[in-house]
Amino acid sequence: MVQRDVVIVGAGPSGLAAAIACQRRGLDFEVIEKGVLVNSIQHFPPHMVFFTTPELMEIGGFPFVSPYEKPTRLETLRYYRRVVETLRLPVTLGKAVEGIEREADGTLVVRASDGPPSLSPKRLESFGEAAGCDDGRSGPRRARAVVLAIGYYDHPNYLGVAGEDLPHVSHYYSEAHPFFRKRVVVVGGRNSAAETALELYRSGAQVTLVHRGAGMSESIKYWVLPDIRNRIAEGSIAARFETSVTEITPEAVGVERHGVREALPAEAVFLLTGYHPDQNFLQRCGVHLEAGTCMPVHDRETLETNVPNVFLAGGVISGHDTAPVFIENGRLHGEKVVGLIAARLGR
Repeated sequence: MVQRDVVIVGAGPSGLAAAIACQRRGLDFEVIEKGVLVNSIQHFPPHMVFFTTPELMEIGGFPFVSPYEKPTRLETLRYYRRVVETLRLPVTLGKAVEGIEREADGTLVVRASDGPPSLSPKRLESFGEAAGCDDGRSGPRRARAVVLAIGYYDHPNYLGVAGEDLPHVSHYYSEAHPFFRKRVVVVGGRNSAAETALELYRSGAQVTLVHRGAGMSESIKYWVLPDIRNRIAEGSIAARFETSVTEITPEAVGVERHGVREALPAEAVFLLTGYHPDQNFLQRCGVHLEAGTCMPVHDRETLETNVPNVFLAGGVISGHDTAPVFIENGRLHGEKVVGLIAARLGR
Protein backbone atom coordinates (compact mmCIF):
# COMPACT_ATOMS: atom_id res chain seq x y z
CA MET A 1 0.00 0.00 0.00
CA VAL A 2 1.34 3.43 -0.94
CA GLN A 3 2.48 5.55 2.03
CA ARG A 4 2.30 9.37 1.84
CA ASP A 5 2.83 12.24 4.20
CA VAL A 6 -0.27 13.94 2.77
CA VAL A 7 -3.13 12.96 0.45
CA ILE A 8 -5.15 15.85 -0.97
CA VAL A 9 -8.66 15.03 -2.17
CA GLY A 10 -9.72 17.39 -4.96
CA ALA A 11 -7.71 19.11 -7.71
CA GLY A 12 -9.43 22.48 -7.69
CA PRO A 13 -7.61 25.73 -6.87
CA SER A 14 -7.67 25.02 -3.12
CA GLY A 15 -6.34 21.49 -3.53
CA LEU A 16 -3.63 22.62 -5.94
CA ALA A 17 -2.58 25.42 -3.58
CA ALA A 18 -2.22 22.83 -0.82
CA ALA A 19 -0.20 20.63 -3.19
CA ILE A 20 2.21 23.47 -3.96
CA ALA A 21 2.65 24.11 -0.24
CA CYS A 22 3.44 20.40 0.29
CA GLN A 23 5.98 20.38 -2.52
CA ARG A 24 7.77 23.46 -1.21
CA ARG A 25 8.03 21.94 2.28
CA GLY A 26 9.45 18.68 0.97
CA LEU A 27 6.45 16.52 1.87
CA ASP A 28 5.58 13.31 0.05
CA PHE A 29 2.08 13.95 -1.26
CA GLU A 30 -0.50 13.11 -3.89
CA VAL A 31 -3.63 14.84 -5.19
CA ILE A 32 -6.58 12.58 -6.08
CA GLU A 33 -9.38 13.96 -8.27
CA LYS A 34 -12.49 12.07 -9.37
CA GLY A 35 -12.94 14.13 -12.54
CA VAL A 36 -10.60 16.39 -14.49
CA LEU A 37 -8.23 19.08 -13.32
CA VAL A 38 -10.19 21.97 -11.71
CA ASN A 39 -13.30 19.92 -12.42
CA SER A 40 -15.85 22.51 -11.30
CA ILE A 41 -14.39 25.26 -13.49
CA GLN A 42 -14.38 22.85 -16.44
CA HIS A 43 -18.16 22.51 -16.02
CA PHE A 44 -18.88 26.24 -15.78
CA PRO A 45 -20.62 27.81 -18.80
CA PRO A 46 -18.12 28.03 -21.72
CA HIS A 47 -18.37 31.82 -22.02
CA MET A 48 -18.27 32.55 -18.30
CA VAL A 49 -16.35 35.59 -17.02
CA PHE A 50 -15.24 35.50 -13.39
CA PHE A 51 -16.28 38.14 -10.88
CA THR A 52 -12.75 38.56 -9.56
CA THR A 53 -9.47 39.82 -11.02
CA PRO A 54 -6.73 37.44 -12.27
CA GLU A 55 -4.28 38.10 -9.44
CA LEU A 56 -6.84 36.97 -6.86
CA MET A 57 -6.97 33.54 -8.52
CA GLU A 58 -3.23 32.96 -8.47
CA ILE A 59 -1.71 30.04 -6.60
CA GLY A 60 1.89 29.38 -5.65
CA GLY A 61 3.00 32.85 -6.69
CA PHE A 62 2.60 32.06 -10.38
CA PRO A 63 1.34 35.17 -12.19
CA PHE A 64 -2.03 34.91 -13.93
CA VAL A 65 -1.57 37.20 -16.92
CA SER A 66 -4.73 38.26 -18.77
CA PRO A 67 -5.55 41.12 -21.15
CA TYR A 68 -8.93 41.42 -19.43
CA GLU A 69 -9.91 42.94 -16.11
CA LYS A 70 -12.00 39.84 -15.39
CA PRO A 71 -10.57 36.48 -16.53
CA THR A 72 -12.53 34.05 -18.69
CA ARG A 73 -13.14 30.39 -17.99
CA LEU A 74 -10.81 29.31 -20.83
CA GLU A 75 -7.98 31.50 -19.52
CA THR A 76 -8.47 30.12 -16.03
CA LEU A 77 -8.35 26.50 -17.19
CA ARG A 78 -5.15 27.23 -19.11
CA TYR A 79 -3.58 28.92 -16.09
CA TYR A 80 -4.14 25.99 -13.72
CA ARG A 81 -2.95 23.47 -16.34
CA ARG A 82 0.30 25.39 -16.72
CA VAL A 83 0.87 25.53 -12.97
CA VAL A 84 0.48 21.74 -12.71
CA GLU A 85 2.71 21.14 -15.73
CA THR A 86 5.40 23.56 -14.57
CA LEU A 87 5.67 22.03 -11.09
CA ARG A 88 4.90 18.48 -12.25
CA LEU A 89 2.48 18.08 -9.38
CA PRO A 90 1.51 14.43 -8.73
CA VAL A 91 -2.19 14.59 -9.61
CA THR A 92 -4.19 11.39 -10.10
CA LEU A 93 -7.26 12.04 -12.27
CA GLY A 94 -10.39 9.96 -12.72
CA LYS A 95 -10.26 8.33 -9.28
CA ALA A 96 -13.01 8.91 -6.72
CA VAL A 97 -12.07 8.73 -3.04
CA GLU A 98 -14.74 6.63 -1.33
CA GLY A 99 -13.81 7.34 2.26
CA ILE A 100 -11.12 7.46 4.91
CA GLU A 101 -10.42 5.03 7.74
CA ARG A 102 -8.20 5.74 10.74
CA GLU A 103 -5.98 2.96 11.99
CA ALA A 104 -5.07 2.40 15.63
CA ASP A 105 -1.72 4.17 15.24
CA GLY A 106 -3.42 7.23 13.73
CA THR A 107 -2.46 6.46 10.13
CA LEU A 108 -5.20 7.38 7.65
CA VAL A 109 -6.19 4.94 4.91
CA VAL A 110 -7.63 6.64 1.82
CA ARG A 111 -9.67 4.32 -0.38
CA ALA A 112 -10.31 5.28 -4.02
CA SER A 113 -12.08 3.75 -7.00
CA ASP A 114 -12.59 4.67 -10.64
CA GLY A 115 -14.30 8.06 -10.91
CA PRO A 116 -16.60 9.37 -13.62
CA PRO A 117 -15.24 8.98 -17.18
CA SER A 118 -14.71 12.72 -17.63
CA LEU A 119 -11.84 11.97 -19.99
CA SER A 120 -11.13 8.88 -22.05
CA PRO A 121 -8.50 6.53 -20.55
CA LYS A 122 -6.06 7.52 -23.31
CA ARG A 123 -6.51 11.25 -22.59
CA LEU A 124 -6.08 10.62 -18.86
CA GLU A 125 -2.93 8.62 -19.49
CA SER A 126 -1.38 11.25 -21.74
CA PHE A 127 -2.18 14.02 -19.25
CA GLY A 128 -0.65 11.97 -16.45
CA GLU A 129 2.59 11.47 -18.37
CA ALA A 130 2.83 15.18 -19.18
CA ALA A 131 2.08 16.43 -15.69
CA GLY A 132 3.89 13.79 -13.65
CA CYS A 133 0.61 12.25 -12.47
CA ASP A 134 0.16 8.89 -10.82
CA ASP A 135 -1.70 6.27 -12.84
CA GLY A 136 -4.19 5.67 -10.02
CA ARG A 137 -3.82 1.85 -10.09
CA SER A 138 -1.95 1.47 -6.82
CA GLY A 139 -5.00 0.93 -4.61
CA PRO A 140 -5.52 2.42 -1.14
CA ARG A 141 -3.09 5.04 0.14
CA ARG A 142 -1.83 5.37 3.68
CA ALA A 143 -1.27 8.95 4.79
CA ARG A 144 -0.21 10.79 7.89
CA ALA A 145 -2.60 13.63 7.02
CA VAL A 146 -5.44 14.23 4.56
CA VAL A 147 -6.68 17.52 3.12
CA LEU A 148 -10.28 17.50 1.87
CA ALA A 149 -10.62 20.11 -0.89
CA ILE A 150 -13.72 18.70 -2.55
CA GLY A 151 -15.70 21.93 -3.08
CA TYR A 152 -19.44 21.76 -3.54
CA TYR A 153 -20.35 22.27 -7.22
CA ASP A 154 -21.09 18.57 -7.86
CA HIS A 155 -24.08 18.56 -5.50
CA PRO A 156 -26.99 20.88 -6.37
CA ASN A 157 -29.65 21.91 -3.90
CA TYR A 158 -32.78 20.05 -4.95
CA LEU A 159 -36.23 21.55 -4.56
CA GLY A 160 -37.82 18.21 -3.75
CA VAL A 161 -40.73 18.66 -6.15
CA ALA A 162 -42.29 16.21 -8.60
CA GLY A 163 -40.73 16.33 -12.04
CA GLU A 164 -37.35 17.64 -10.91
CA ASP A 165 -35.66 14.67 -12.60
CA LEU A 166 -37.31 15.12 -16.00
CA PRO A 167 -34.90 15.21 -18.96
CA HIS A 168 -35.59 18.88 -19.81
CA VAL A 169 -34.71 19.98 -16.25
CA SER A 170 -31.14 20.80 -15.24
CA HIS A 171 -29.31 22.25 -12.22
CA TYR A 172 -26.47 23.40 -14.48
CA TYR A 173 -26.39 25.86 -17.37
CA SER A 174 -23.97 25.59 -20.29
CA GLU A 175 -24.94 27.70 -23.31
CA ALA A 176 -27.95 29.45 -24.79
CA HIS A 177 -28.06 28.55 -28.48
CA PRO A 178 -30.07 25.29 -28.15
CA PHE A 179 -32.92 27.28 -26.56
CA PHE A 180 -33.48 29.75 -29.39
CA ARG A 181 -37.24 30.41 -29.70
CA LYS A 182 -38.02 28.12 -26.79
CA ARG A 183 -39.87 28.89 -23.56
CA VAL A 184 -37.48 28.58 -20.65
CA VAL A 185 -38.05 28.90 -16.91
CA VAL A 186 -35.06 29.83 -14.75
CA VAL A 187 -35.41 29.33 -10.98
CA GLY A 188 -33.14 31.29 -8.65
CA GLY A 189 -32.26 34.83 -7.61
CA ARG A 190 -28.47 35.07 -7.55
CA ASN A 191 -25.63 35.37 -10.05
CA SER A 192 -26.14 32.09 -11.90
CA ALA A 193 -29.85 32.65 -12.42
CA ALA A 194 -29.41 36.29 -13.47
CA GLU A 195 -26.62 35.62 -15.96
CA THR A 196 -28.40 32.59 -17.38
CA ALA A 197 -31.66 34.49 -17.86
CA LEU A 198 -29.87 37.35 -19.60
CA GLU A 199 -27.89 35.13 -21.95
CA LEU A 200 -30.96 33.07 -22.84
CA TYR A 201 -32.99 36.21 -23.53
CA ARG A 202 -30.27 37.68 -25.76
CA SER A 203 -30.09 34.39 -27.65
CA GLY A 204 -33.74 34.44 -28.57
CA ALA A 205 -35.35 32.43 -25.79
CA GLN A 206 -38.59 33.41 -24.08
CA VAL A 207 -37.49 33.56 -20.43
CA THR A 208 -39.43 33.53 -17.18
CA LEU A 209 -37.50 33.97 -13.94
CA VAL A 210 -38.92 32.47 -10.73
CA HIS A 211 -37.55 33.37 -7.30
CA ARG A 212 -38.93 32.87 -3.81
CA GLY A 213 -37.45 36.21 -2.65
CA ALA A 214 -38.93 39.66 -3.11
CA GLY A 215 -36.36 40.58 -5.76
CA MET A 216 -32.98 39.71 -7.20
CA SER A 217 -30.15 39.36 -4.68
CA GLU A 218 -28.04 42.43 -3.94
CA SER A 219 -24.96 40.17 -4.11
CA ILE A 220 -25.26 39.79 -7.88
CA LYS A 221 -22.24 41.12 -9.82
CA TYR A 222 -22.42 44.90 -9.94
CA TRP A 223 -22.49 45.04 -13.74
CA VAL A 224 -25.14 42.29 -14.00
CA LEU A 225 -27.63 43.49 -11.36
CA PRO A 226 -28.85 46.66 -13.16
CA ASP A 227 -29.03 44.74 -16.42
CA ILE A 228 -31.32 42.02 -15.07
CA ARG A 229 -33.45 44.56 -13.21
CA ASN A 230 -33.90 46.67 -16.34
CA ARG A 231 -34.80 43.66 -18.49
CA ILE A 232 -37.42 42.64 -15.94
CA ALA A 233 -38.78 46.18 -15.63
CA GLU A 234 -39.23 46.52 -19.39
CA GLY A 235 -40.83 43.07 -19.67
CA SER A 236 -38.10 41.48 -21.81
CA ILE A 237 -37.71 38.86 -19.09
CA ALA A 238 -40.83 37.86 -17.21
CA ALA A 239 -40.42 37.51 -13.46
CA ARG A 240 -42.36 35.85 -10.64
CA PHE A 241 -41.05 36.97 -7.25
CA GLU A 242 -42.17 35.63 -3.86
CA THR A 243 -43.05 32.52 -5.83
CA SER A 244 -42.32 28.85 -5.16
CA VAL A 245 -42.17 25.91 -7.57
CA THR A 246 -44.75 23.26 -6.74
CA GLU A 247 -44.20 20.75 -9.55
CA ILE A 248 -42.65 20.31 -12.98
CA THR A 249 -44.33 18.53 -15.89
CA PRO A 250 -43.07 17.90 -19.43
CA GLU A 251 -44.97 21.00 -20.59
CA ALA A 252 -44.99 23.44 -17.67
CA VAL A 253 -43.68 24.55 -14.29
CA GLY A 254 -46.30 24.79 -11.56
CA VAL A 255 -45.75 27.74 -9.21
CA GLU A 256 -47.55 29.29 -6.25
CA ARG A 257 -47.56 32.86 -4.96
CA HIS A 258 -49.58 33.89 -1.91
CA GLY A 259 -51.86 30.89 -2.35
CA VAL A 260 -52.45 31.49 -6.06
CA ARG A 261 -51.25 28.76 -8.40
CA GLU A 262 -50.10 29.17 -11.99
CA ALA A 263 -48.66 26.94 -14.72
CA LEU A 264 -45.76 28.47 -16.66
CA PRO A 265 -45.27 26.83 -20.09
CA ALA A 266 -41.70 25.55 -20.37
CA GLU A 267 -39.70 23.52 -22.86
CA ALA A 268 -36.61 23.77 -20.67
CA VAL A 269 -36.09 24.42 -16.96
CA PHE A 270 -32.95 25.54 -15.13
CA LEU A 271 -33.05 25.12 -11.35
CA LEU A 272 -30.12 27.34 -10.33
CA THR A 273 -30.72 27.19 -6.59
CA GLY A 274 -27.16 26.67 -5.38
CA TYR A 275 -24.96 23.75 -4.35
CA HIS A 276 -23.55 22.10 -1.22
CA PRO A 277 -20.60 19.88 -0.23
CA ASP A 278 -20.95 16.10 -0.39
CA GLN A 279 -22.29 15.42 3.09
CA ASN A 280 -22.39 11.64 2.67
CA PHE A 281 -18.73 11.60 1.70
CA LEU A 282 -17.76 13.70 4.70
CA GLN A 283 -19.60 11.34 7.00
CA ARG A 284 -17.88 8.34 5.38
CA CYS A 285 -14.62 10.04 6.32
CA GLY A 286 -15.81 10.31 9.92
CA VAL A 287 -16.32 14.07 9.76
CA HIS A 288 -19.28 15.29 11.82
CA LEU A 289 -21.74 17.88 10.47
CA GLU A 290 -23.22 20.73 12.47
CA ALA A 291 -26.98 20.50 12.95
CA GLY A 292 -28.91 22.96 10.81
CA THR A 293 -26.00 24.36 8.77
CA CYS A 294 -24.52 20.96 7.82
CA MET A 295 -21.12 22.65 8.06
CA PRO A 296 -18.31 20.13 8.68
CA VAL A 297 -17.18 20.29 12.29
CA HIS A 298 -13.72 21.86 12.31
CA ASP A 299 -11.41 24.20 14.20
CA ARG A 300 -11.88 27.67 12.69
CA GLU A 301 -8.20 28.51 13.14
CA THR A 302 -6.48 25.31 11.99
CA LEU A 303 -9.23 23.94 9.69
CA GLU A 304 -8.73 20.50 11.28
CA THR A 305 -11.89 18.41 11.52
CA ASN A 306 -13.01 16.26 14.44
CA VAL A 307 -10.92 13.49 12.85
CA PRO A 308 -7.29 14.11 13.87
CA ASN A 309 -5.07 15.10 10.91
CA VAL A 310 -7.99 15.41 8.48
CA PHE A 311 -8.23 19.02 7.32
CA LEU A 312 -10.53 21.10 5.12
CA ALA A 313 -9.61 23.56 2.36
CA GLY A 314 -11.81 25.70 0.14
CA GLY A 315 -15.57 25.62 -0.29
CA VAL A 316 -16.07 22.32 1.54
CA ILE A 317 -15.99 24.19 4.87
CA SER A 318 -19.17 26.09 4.03
CA GLY A 319 -22.09 23.72 4.58
CA HIS A 320 -25.36 25.07 3.18
CA ASP A 321 -24.16 28.68 2.92
CA THR A 322 -21.50 28.60 0.19
CA ALA A 323 -21.41 32.35 -0.41
CA PRO A 324 -18.57 33.24 2.01
CA VAL A 325 -16.00 30.87 0.44
CA PHE A 326 -14.74 31.16 -3.14
CA ILE A 327 -11.47 30.84 -5.05
CA GLU A 328 -10.06 34.13 -3.79
CA ASN A 329 -10.03 33.10 -0.12
CA GLY A 330 -10.27 29.29 -0.40
CA ARG A 331 -6.89 29.14 -2.17
CA LEU A 332 -5.29 30.55 0.99
CA HIS A 333 -6.32 27.59 3.14
CA GLY A 334 -3.67 25.26 1.73
CA GLU A 335 -0.66 27.13 3.09
CA LYS A 336 -2.23 27.36 6.55
CA VAL A 337 -3.14 23.67 6.68
CA VAL A 338 0.12 22.36 5.22
CA GLY A 339 2.15 24.58 7.54
CA LEU A 340 0.53 22.87 10.52
CA ILE A 341 0.98 19.40 9.00
CA ALA A 342 4.65 20.07 8.29
CA ALA A 343 5.19 21.28 11.86
CA ARG A 344 3.66 18.09 13.24
CA LEU A 345 5.91 16.01 11.00
CA GLY A 346 8.94 17.99 12.08
CA ARG A 347 9.65 19.50 8.66
